[in-house]
Amino acid sequence: MTQNASASHAQHLPYTPSDPAATPIRAARVTVDAGQDLGVLDRPWASLGYDEINWTYTPQGRRTLQTIGGFAETPYHVRPHNIFTSGTGLGLPHWGSGNVYHEDADGKPYYDFTIADLTYDAIVGAGHHPLVELAFTPLALVPEEAKAEFPFEGSPSQYSAYEAGWWSYPPKDYAKWAGLVAALVEHCLERYGANEVQHWLWELWNEPDISYWRGTPEQFHDLYDVTVKAIRDIDPTAKVGGPAVTGGGADFLRGFLQACADRDLPVDFVSFHTKGSHFTPWRTYGPIGAPAPEKQSPSTPKMLREIDRALRVIEEFPQYVDAPVIVDECDASVPAHWGIYDNANFAYRNNEYYPVFQAKLMKKVLDLNEQHTAKVHEATTWSFSMEGERYFEGTRSFVTASGIEKPLMNAYRAFARLGDRRLAATSDQSVGITDALGNGLPEEVDVIASRSTTDGSVTILFWRHTDDQYAEDAAQTEVELQVNGLDHGDWTMQHFRIDHNHSNSHTVWQDLGAPQDPTPEQLATITARQGLERFTDDTQQEVDGDLTLRIDLPLPSLSLVVLTRVVQTDR
Repeated sequence: MTQNASASHAQHLPYTPSDPAATPIRAARVTVDAGQDLGVLDRPWASLGYDEINWTYTPQGRRTLQTIGGFAETPYHVRPHNIFTSGTGLGLPHWGSGNVYHEDADGKPYYDFTIADLTYDAIVGAGHHPLVELAFTPLALVPEEAKAEFPFEGSPSQYSAYEAGWWSYPPKDYAKWAGLVAALVEHCLERYGANEVQHWLWELWNEPDISYWRGTPEQFHDLYDVTVKAIRDIDPTAKVGGPAVTGGGADFLRGFLQACADRDLPVDFVSFHTKGSHFTPWRTYGPIGAPAPEKQSPSTPKMLREIDRALRVIEEFPQYVDAPVIVDECDASVPAHWGIYDNANFAYRNNEYYPVFQAKLMKKVLDLNEQHTAKVHEATTWSFSMEGERYFEGTRSFVTASGIEKPLMNAYRAFARLGDRRLAATSDQSVGITDALGNGLPEEVDVIASRSTTDGSVTILFWRHTDDQYAEDAAQTEVELQVNGLDHGDWTMQHFRIDHNHSNSHTVWQDLGAPQDPTPEQLATITARQGLERFTDDTQQEVDGDLTLRIDLPLPSLSLVVLTRVVQTDR
């Protein structure tokens, strides 16, 4: 048996500030060389996932997917759990059911694709591509030993032993599992066509190194073998991979890749997860609005160490080292469905801290890629939409009640504005990944810059951030932004900002008195401020090669500067 869930959670150490008196950054110099093209700008942020598959196709779920699809510069991969889990299709936090597999009285399998169609229709219809996580064990395939050994006491708060854990056992009949997998692939090809499905990814299970898999590693290897062959028999070009282990699953990952190498099995992508923290105590039971018993924050270094360790494992296997690496849960803290009423440390998910954290994390992932042969292709936020929550509950989601977009959404809007070519850019106040020691990243100013091959615009994303979500600084950091190598002529500058007072629906809601039953007028006021906002009016100026700007950054904050050459037209 593998380690249990509590053992895994113990690895999710939080960041507790060790030096609250650290000197804030007062000045920073950011330099961009618009003439130094570093190649294609990878886009690791272009994916999302969530537990609750049945919330994919609710009105709020559909709108969330469509909103992201509306601004995304490239289709996202979308990864929900539970496509094979049995159930009624009722969505619950951290639970869901695709309810595909059934057997008649004689034990003959048959399939119901009702929920699968609703799910993938919503994803594809919004312009995205599914990452199909093939899990978990349907009720009819639960082995008899699970029913005998799994401890369960009936409770009104849980449906049955199946929901409590039977789903995590290896299926009792691998041939029937193979038939289920093949039926889903065949159905999706018929419904969506090969031109669409060629972009899909097929992944076996989720976090088999902990209690999501109550079998042996060898049983998992056998199931992967069966699954790959079932998929490839239907679609020889399908991209199949795994094993989606936790940040502590390096040994399981190594064993999986070794087994695949020994059996000459394809691994078209390698997947694993990382989380920045597990606050302790994980959940608190106290008065509504009570402060956290200890102030804790996400840890960027923990995430970087786990990614680095997994990349090194992959590099032990030359046959798989060029496969795209997908960190298909890459999040600042667990769990997604708990919020500020469970532990006040989850407050960062509501405010400007989180979108700036995401920008910093994506930059550090790109930095890690430069040090490795194996490359992270996607770093998936396990954030989506939660039904039935209070306004700004603090769950890990893009939207809150009434579909109000949280500041996190604006980080992804900012990412979408970056061009397709990466430009050389440095900051004299950045923290390199080799310097990211300890349990928390100190305050820094860092940058990503790009050029668009479509219109030649130069886009610069830079931020001020520290892992300590409770850090305060009444003063701002003056950033001298030096952009070199621009063509001579007139340029228009757009300046967007995410901070406490910009692109921040949470602040607007708080200023209105934090209503839990906002009026239509209050909702209109909040939603009017939920998008990515301009910090200043657009300006135009003549440039002769170099441009110097001075921009103040509060803590935390993110600025997006877009420079576009003015095209002169003959009159």
